Amino acid sequence: MAKLLIVYHSQSGNTLKLARAVKEGAERGGVKVIFKKAYSATLKELLSADGYCFGTPDYFSYMAGALKDFFDRTCYPAEGKITGRPYVGFVSHGGGGAATASLRRMAKRFKLKPAAPLLSVEGNPKKADLEKARLLGEKLAKRIKS
Repeated sequence: MAKLLIVYHSQSGNTLKLARAVKEGAERGGVKVIFKKAYSATLKELLSADGYCFGTPDYFSYMAGALKDFFDRTCYPAEGKITGRPYVGFVSHGGGGAATASLRRMAKRFKLKPAAPLLSVEGNPKKADLEKARLLGEKLAKRIKS
């Protein structure tokens, strides 16, 4: 069965709500989901997954340090081993949302391919935001399985 690795960081709970919605959508799409907080996600999990979802709050127009730590720990050991795999990402923010640029740069460094545009959600995710996150998960699941 195809595997999706969801790596996220959340302090307020907003990013966690979105990550759970992506997970629900991906599971509906028929993939196995590895659901990890950024500090506990491992290189082994990264290498074993067929696709990725990265979720972060926007801190000072950049991704959370915990997610950056994950990328720092895995970048060189994964180099050339996950090239071309699909990914999606999302950012929760209080009115900025510029952290999407840092997610795109990291995905480009890992040579991942976007399966859908990044999702940017302001404040506490509303019902419509959570549905967009579920659809993001479903879209990625279809891409992984194809």
